[in-house]
Amino acid sequence: MCKNRGLSVCNNKKFDNGLGARQSRRWHRRRVRSRVRSAQEPAKLQYRKLGDSDLLISEITLGTMTFGEQSTEKESHDMISYSFDQGINILDTAEIYPIQPKEETQGRTDLYVGRWMKSKPRDKVILATKVSGYSDRTFLRDNAEMVRVDAPNIKESVEKSLSRLSTDYIDLLHIHWPDRYVALYGEFSYDSTKWRPSVPFEDQLKALQELIDEGKVRYIGVSNETSYGVMRFVQAAKLHGLPKIVSIQNGYSLLVRCSFEVDLAEVCHPNNCNIGLLAYSPLGSGVLTGKYLDDSCGNSKSFRLNLFPGYMQRYNAPLAKEATKEYLKVAKKHRLTPVQLALGFVRDRPFTASTIIGATTMDQLKENIEAFTSAPRPLPPQVLDDIATVFKRYRDPAVL
Repeated sequence: MCKNRGLSVCNNKKFDNGLGARQSRRWHRRRVRSRVRSAQEPAKLQYRKLGDSDLLISEITLGTMTFGEQSTEKESHDMISYSFDQGINILDTAEIYPIQPKEETQGRTDLYVGRWMKSKPRDKVILATKVSGYSDRTFLRDNAEMVRVDAPNIKESVEKSLSRLSTDYIDLLHIHWPDRYVALYGEFSYDSTKWRPSVPFEDQLKALQELIDEGKVRYIGVSNETSYGVMRFVQAAKLHGLPKIVSIQNGYSLLVRCSFEVDLAEVCHPNNCNIGLLAYSPLGSGVLTGKYLDDSCGNSKSFRLNLFPGYMQRYNAPLAKEATKEYLKVAKKHRLTPVQLALGFVRDRPFTASTIIGATTMDQLKENIEAFTSAPRPLPPQVLDDIATVFKRYRDPAVL
C-alpha cells in the first residue's frame, strides 16, 4: 500500500510538474506575444488642458507655415490627414503664412487648410491662427499705413482668416508678435532706444473681447512675447474683466532655452498665470537633425535655410553648429536619433503644453511624429545629464 501510495504520489508529482511546465510555457508565450504587440503598436499621444481654457490639445501641434510655398495643396492635405489619423487634434496657421511672407502668396496656407476642413467635422479640429503684430507689411490690410494690434486691424484680420479657413470661428487666436518693440528672433537684449508708443494692453483685449462675444474666437494667446508682456496682459484682464490669455507660442529647443526658462517658466506656471507653452522650432528650424552639417547632401539646396538665405540663420550660425554636433554625440551615445533627442527634450519639459512640428514632406512628418512618440518617456537621467553638460558649454548658441 505504501509503495502504491508512494508510486501514486510520484506519478502525481510528475503530472503536476508536466502541467506546471506546460502552463509556464504558455504563460511565457503569451508574455512574449504581448511584448511583441506592444513593440509593434505605436505609442499614443497624450493630451493636455491648455491653460485656463477647456481645450484638451494633443502634445503635438501640426505647424503649417510651409503649406503653399514648399508644399503643394495635395501634399499639405495628405500631411494634415495623416497627422489627425495619428491623434493630433490641433493645427496652427497664421494670416501671414506661408513663409517667406510675400503679397502674392499671403493667405495661401489658410486656403489650403480651409479646403481640407470643409470635409471634416468642425468640432474635431482645434484651429489656431495668428493676427500679425506691428509691421510695415501693409499688403495684409486693405487700407493701412502700418499694421497694428488695434481694434480695426484685429477685426479685419479675423474676418479675412475666417473666410480663407472656411469656418465661422477660431478656437485659439494668438497675437503673432507684440505691437510694442521687443527683442525678437534671436536678439539677445532689449534696446531701450527702440521703444515706441504702442496700443495699450487693455485696448487689445477689448478688441479681442468683441470677437469672443460675437462667437468668432473662443480663446486668445500671445506669441514671441516676454514676461513683461504676459503679466501686463494678465493684469489688464483681471483689472478690467477682460479675456485672459491661455497660451504663449514661443521658440524653444536645445538651441534656444534661456528666454523661457529664466523667468517665463515661472510666470506661466499653473499656480501663477497658468499659461501653456506651444513650443515652435523644437528642431531649431531643422538644424538639430544634423542635415545642415553635411554640405555635400544632394538635396541640400531644398532645405529651408538654404532656400531662403537669411531666414532663421541664427540657428545655422557657427556656434549653433558646434552645439548641434555635441548634441548629435549625445544622441548617438544613448542610441537615440537626433530627432528623438531634440523632440523628446521639448516634450518632457513641465511647461510645454504642446510641441509644434512642421514638415515639408510626408516622410519628414512621419519621422517627426514617430521620433516624438518613440523617444523614451521621460528621457532617462543619464541623457538629461549629458544634455546639461553640453548646455553649460553652449547656452543658447542661436541667440545672437
